Amino acid sequence: MTIWVKAVRLMCVSLMALSIQVSHAADAPPQGNLLIAGGAIRADNTIIWEKLVQLAGGKGARIAVMPSAAGNPERSGANIAATLGKYGASAFVVPVSIRLKNTDYKAAAEDPALARAIREAGGVYFSGGDQSYITKALVRPDGTRTAVLQAIWDVYNKGGVIGGSSAGAAIMSSTMYYDAKTVLGTLAAGVNDGRELAPGLGFVGTDLFVDQHLLARGRFARMLPAMLKKNYKLGLGIDENTAMVINAKREVEIIGYQGALLLDLRQAKTNGDIKEFNLTNARISYLDRGDRYNLVTGQYTPSADKADGKLDPAQPFLNEQVYTADILGHNMVLVMMERLINNARSEAIGIATAPPGEAQDGLGFEFKLTRDAGSVGYESATAEAYTILNLRLDVRPLQITRPWYR
Repeated sequence: MTIWVKAVRLMCVSLMALSIQVSHAADAPPQGNLLIAGGAIRADNTIIWEKLVQLAGGKGARIAVMPSAAGNPERSGANIAATLGKYGASAFVVPVSIRLKNTDYKAAAEDPALARAIREAGGVYFSGGDQSYITKALVRPDGTRTAVLQAIWDVYNKGGVIGGSSAGAAIMSSTMYYDAKTVLGTLAAGVNDGRELAPGLGFVGTDLFVDQHLLARGRFARMLPAMLKKNYKLGLGIDENTAMVINAKREVEIIGYQGALLLDLRQAKTNGDIKEFNLTNARISYLDRGDRYNLVTGQYTPSADKADGKLDPAQPFLNEQVYTADILGHNMVLVMMERLINNARSEAIGIATAPPGEAQDGLGFEFKLTRDAGSVGYESATAEAYTILNLRLDVRPLQITRPWYR
């Protein structure tokens, strides 16, 4: 093949990719809803499952279950369909999975009968597992949508609901974590396209980064390098057994067990003279269950139990130092935020270090939270629960000295 022919073919591929991007960009905004869950959704979490069924059309609604990410897709698909059935849906499993035995997932992803069944449904739900198996099963090698994926988009475009938990939440962004290191390893080594990061399915659009298992696994910290790498200004991380619903007007509602962290990097900066990860003037907020937030206007609406619970910074409840040596521990960043928002002190410090033996185990990070004039807190009247808005977040690297006897 001549160099000229190769160049022509490469140009054709580039033009095709460009035409796909242009046609997708020209699509009308989706009219449906997204239900994005942070993983570990229990079968008795009534508010989440009932919300999914309601958004799909109510009792009797057809919901397509996509177990593509699951380690055991037969079992996972059947269990999710049964759970949805208990909440009144008419759920069916779509057999498109790389791990599904005795099936050709590529042929199934192009099956017109499966695509038609999905298109006629009121909702689609993606199981947890490994998100890379979702995109591999549903996206063609040239980056275009398979028939099944296009049918899923058709459901969303016409007003249906697209839901997903864990891996099913990760694919909601245009960028997702793919082969991720530990949270500390991600901060220490950075992120790269094709390794740690890969394209998601992009249901939330290109302006919002989504991550999951947030508070339980300290993953708020790994959102930061991904957002900087791909130039996201806003990120929403949802916790386990919790979901956020995003409607066509870009209004977010938090439902379920706990809440979500909102990261805002619009005013954030990094120091290029420091080779390790660093960040100044990021903003971090915690949206509790029942809270609403408009991604377009930035308007926050508190849950009913917090409507009259705005905290007065002139009358703090606490006056104590806020510090932890394990800010990436279970729920620890939220604990620090709650203790700071109602405190006479204005700063909180959290440290993150790698375990001995991990790559770059001599590198740690300091996370400093600052309550300033723009920070606002709300307290529930019925539970020990808070909403915390607009704390400043700064991150700097630390050199860790290990004991001599290691």
